[in-house]
Amino acid sequence: MTSEFTAVLRDQVGSTERALVAAEHSAQPREVYRHSARLLDLLDRAARNGVDTTGWVSEEARSVALAACHIGA
Repeated sequence: MTSEFTAVLRDQVGSTERALVAAEHSAQPREVYRHSARLLDLLDRAARNGVDTTGWVSEEARSVALAACHIGA
């Protein structure tokens, strides 16, 4: 079950990252915020469940998400 959870989580992280990048390139601030919040939520969920997400998200996407949600600013 854990591996299935991890696989689904990784898929969701990947699709959310792609949507975030697309929204940023299309200059859609509401969508950037929405996808950023979702991405950070998924990464938090992974961390709470002991899933190592190292390498799942590009540093660029992570930075955009943190900035969009005003975390660490």
